[in-house]
Amino acid sequence: MNNQNNTVLVTENMTALPPPGAPDIEIARAVRPWPIFEVAQRKLGVAAHALIPYGHYKAKLDLAQIDTTSKVGKLVLVTAITPTPAGEGKTTTSIGLTDALNAIGVSASVCLREPSLGPCFGVKGGAAGGGRAQAIPMEDLNLHFNGDFHAITSAHNLLAALIDNHIHWGNELNLDARKVSWRRVMDMNDRALRHTLVGLGGPAHGQPRESGFDITVASEIMAILCLAEDRKDLQRRLGNIIIGRNRDNMPVTARDLGAEGAMTVLLKDAIQPNLIQTLEHNPALIHGGPFANIAHGCNSVMATRTAMGLTDVVVTEAGFGADLGAEKFIDIKCRISGLKPDAAVLVCTVRALKMQGGVAKDNLDAVDVDAVKLGSANLKRHIENMQKFGLTPVVAINRFPTDDAKEVSVIKEVCLSLGARVEEAQHWAEGGVGAKAVAEAVKTILDGEAPDVQFLYEDDLPIDDKIRKVATSLYAAEDVQFNIAASKQLDEIQQLGYGHLPVCIAKTPYSFTAEPSELGAPSGHILPVRELRLMAGAGFVVAICGDVMTMPGLPRKPAALSISLDDDGEIVGLF
Repeated sequence: MNNQNNTVLVTENMTALPPPGAPDIEIARAVRPWPIFEVAQRKLGVAAHALIPYGHYKAKLDLAQIDTTSKVGKLVLVTAITPTPAGEGKTTTSIGLTDALNAIGVSASVCLREPSLGPCFGVKGGAAGGGRAQAIPMEDLNLHFNGDFHAITSAHNLLAALIDNHIHWGNELNLDARKVSWRRVMDMNDRALRHTLVGLGGPAHGQPRESGFDITVASEIMAILCLAEDRKDLQRRLGNIIIGRNRDNMPVTARDLGAEGAMTVLLKDAIQPNLIQTLEHNPALIHGGPFANIAHGCNSVMATRTAMGLTDVVVTEAGFGADLGAEKFIDIKCRISGLKPDAAVLVCTVRALKMQGGVAKDNLDAVDVDAVKLGSANLKRHIENMQKFGLTPVVAINRFPTDDAKEVSVIKEVCLSLGARVEEAQHWAEGGVGAKAVAEAVKTILDGEAPDVQFLYEDDLPIDDKIRKVATSLYAAEDVQFNIAASKQLDEIQQLGYGHLPVCIAKTPYSFTAEPSELGAPSGHILPVRELRLMAGAGFVVAICGDVMTMPGLPRKPAALSISLDDDGEIVGLF
């Protein structure tokens, strides 16, 4: 890996920032960003004519103007233990690691997903990192970022409108209105729209039928955009979308309807990766945003490939814990694209392991070595799961000021007993310098022999056995149970010839089981599958398990109630 001469030292950029613990938005605003043309030129070697600017500090990359064939950078996957309300800091670590790699002289960029408005206005917050390891401009990133999600929503709902319009004007395709599977989407949590009736009001307003809404990040079009290789592949995949069945029970596609061309037009700008910067002015390519609990949880293939063609190391993340995000990254994104990670980082915190050990959130500041030992069973399983893919991760302990040295020692002992390198990181408080030890550990792995990354299952394994393989191997389940509807859908998918597709497990992210309250490392449970959705355009089958919803609801006190503009027109309350 080549060193770079334009590294911005962390001390140069961070001394004027508010102290650690200040609101993320205050820290982000305290940094004077570089013009996006300067980031592109100095950090990526990309000329101004290859950028489509969206203001001064963000832009889209015009892939037709960029040569990414002369370099193939190394790929680092950042994943985490099972998430808790205590926080793990996976995105913060991804950004901090990128800054740290640049600080030690490695040309590195970070590839992340775009935030959804759902969690921003719900309970989880934004997705720009935190503390002194953030991507900026964080307000723009978290709200309407360059219009990509709006384009995806529009393309999805255009197809829905064309379906109902086709039925209204004679239904040449003989669609069975009872078997239209294409729902509508919006980028907001709204439980009241999960199940709806459309076409009410008489013949002039369409044919009544049951339908519903999913959140945009669960849209098949979101998955397609993130897995497409280029515009041609995008349109091909859009045409492959199955919208329902005809009265002979045969599948009908968006191509049959003639919809894929107009949908592609709506996505012509959204398909281009977005470029912003970290607090330390390192390149951040942000593109696509499927959730990992209900979708495949990875940023776009195009952004990842572009970054690998422009920097020596690309840091990327997969959503939620390794049982969901990392599994889907490897078994779906890598399988479809041919990409494979050269190293992996597994993020954990003392606080999260205490919660996995049964400590209530209000009591996490108290030293509790026994709880860390108990909760470390969760960490142990995630390390062992990553090793099943051929990757022994570097474990990054995301340090909090309240962490006790004895608690940290417990984590280190667990990691070392499994052959995993472990390092402490304080990037949240110190920026890139705080993650230097993790960066050095990752660089050592990247400088060595490439790992032999393996998929968890082969393509020719039947769909039900693929789901069973994930459940028993990674979740330590005893078996999988399909309800009557899912069993019927399973048979139909196999009969239609889609049994070779990978599976995308949609379940709670908070447990290895389908029950969020089952913490730690439970085993011997049954994974209940209530529905299978064939996403022929994206190229995978979604298995919806337990009570997980593809349209989330808002919490009792949504974050939206604390977000507003001050007298100067500045956003307050966004985190």
